[in-house]
Amino acid sequence: MKTLVVAGHGMAGHRLVSELRSLDPAGSWRVVVLAEEPHPAYDRVALSSYLDGRSAADLALPGPDADADPLVDLRLNTRVTAADRETRTVTTTTGDRVEYDALVLATGSKPFIPPVPGHDLPGCFAYRSLTDLDAIRGAAVPGRPGVVIGGGLLGLEAANALRLLGMEPHVVELAPRLMPVQVDAAGGAVLARRVEDHGLRVHCGVATAAIESGPDGRAAAVALADGTTLEAAVVVFSAGVRPRDELAAPAGLPTGERGGFLTDPLCRTPDDRIWAIGECAAVSGRTYGLAAPGYRMAESVARQLTGRPAEPFGRPDMSTSLKLLGVEVASFGDAHATTPGSMALTRLDDASGTYAKLVLSPAHTLLGGILVGDARAYATLHPFTGHPLPPAAHRLLAAPAP
Repeated sequence: MKTLVVAGHGMAGHRLVSELRSLDPAGSWRVVVLAEEPHPAYDRVALSSYLDGRSAADLALPGPDADADPLVDLRLNTRVTAADRETRTVTTTTGDRVEYDALVLATGSKPFIPPVPGHDLPGCFAYRSLTDLDAIRGAAVPGRPGVVIGGGLLGLEAANALRLLGMEPHVVELAPRLMPVQVDAAGGAVLARRVEDHGLRVHCGVATAAIESGPDGRAAAVALADGTTLEAAVVVFSAGVRPRDELAAPAGLPTGERGGFLTDPLCRTPDDRIWAIGECAAVSGRTYGLAAPGYRMAESVARQLTGRPAEPFGRPDMSTSLKLLGVEVASFGDAHATTPGSMALTRLDDASGTYAKLVLSPAHTLLGGILVGDARAYATLHPFTGHPLPPAAHRLLAAPAP
């Protein structure tokens, strides 16, 4: 029997184990999962619901029960500290050395904490794990203001988490609009108005200058570069993530230009016994911060390990459709109209607080779009990306029914 070691038990690592066990009914692989967190894999996308009544067990991802599956050895609170390619072993924080026939690096990413003065004061938190949320819950003061640094998708989730804890959240975003990756200027303006209706206070186009402490030595305010000072009983950093690739250099593995274990389109590193998947993988030099690409990587590697053909990892679907603070947002395809010759059809309805945009090629092929405030058309439009518009597509830009 061969041994597969999986370094990390996030969403991508969990999907790999699930796929492998499904494709390996004969049990040719024993799987050792080394998980840094104290919890088995959980739905990180739904983190804020943990503060809205759901438990860690509710967020746990379905799949092989490690307690009942003799071929899965899940070790919690155990991080890989080194990989020795010559002896094909990994060393863990517990001091164990685990031999492998194949190693999959699924170490995920870590929050980027801007190195502003005061970023490490008590009362400052990252927003990445259940442990982070437990700490934020313990520090939250209902009725007091809290500040989230970062106005992307996860930043708005963090702001919602503070709101659920009874705090008055502010969101500070360096870019000129919220969710700058997913929406354009007009969509960002609509989104800002809608989330402000739900109690958020938005500060875009401004940098964080410092976190200021109070008499007790804890974070008490956030100073912005424009001279504004925001009172803050809690400060949450949600300003992006960086790949966890610290195992690469000691093991002699290359990394991408922006970090991440460098792999080919099949997620293979230059060592033919080592793969990388999820947010820590720089597939052909590029990293991906969404769950769906990580799942595709995991499924590909599981097929390779079980001797099945696997398609190279191509350009993934980076579309997003979600509801943030009760506001529907969808973005898909070339939402920012970067394709040469593309044109955009837009509709802005201030009365209903909705915005819609379709990006078309010169031949009227649908290239992408943005929907804010009302994303019901997403299910109809998204499948037509790269194809001619569906009949009566103009109706999808019409004002929503009251």
